[in-house]
Amino acid sequence: RQKSPFVEVNCAAIPSELIESQLFGHEKGSFTSAVKQRRGDFELAHGGTLFLDEIGDMSLSAQAKVLRALQENTITRVGGEKEITVDVRVLSASNKDLPGEIKKRNFREDLYHRLSVIVIQVPPLRDRLDDIPLLVEYFINELTQEQGKPAKKITDAALKMLQTFHWSGNVRELHNVVERLLILCEKEITKKDIETFVKPLML
Repeated sequence: RQKSPFVEVNCAAIPSELIESQLFGHEKGSFTSAVKQRRGDFELAHGGTLFLDEIGDMSLSAQAKVLRALQENTITRVGGEKEITVDVRVLSASNKDLPGEIKKRNFREDLYHRLSVIVIQVPPLRDRLDDIPLLVEYFINELTQEQGKPAKKITDAALKMLQTFHWSGNVRELHNVVERLLILCEKEITKKDIETFVKPLML
């Protein structure tokens, strides 16, 4: 599947009433704004990989349809009757404790077991502070290349100070902090910059 489609869906960013249309598509006229037929992400990822990010935020109704798609390799568009065959490898991620969500009846146990063939536990950033210098360097290079600007240097003292924070928002929070520093700092990011532009905003 290496050269096949890779489709990413952030389940937390899509309203619950639209997630089924996003994943499975819809037929024209199936709801008010459905002015034309739309293929869903399962169809778009056919032969490739579908990444369901923040799957713990998906509605129970959508979870049931995802389970059916995984078990039977078929989907039905919203407002449609025809079954469509799909061949999709599904990856998923969540920042929630899914076994805990199962106990709260917010997540289907059968879907959890269907998805958890291979489980990779990623520790929170606060438990792997030694990764921060490498991540900061990566984000600096990535962001400056996107902006077409030269990479900025960051001092060891600044990196050490970044390692003292709790990072409740994990890697995404660190990415945003690096982006902020690149915008606000001069040629070099210093400890004083961290004290001025980062520390006051940390939770």
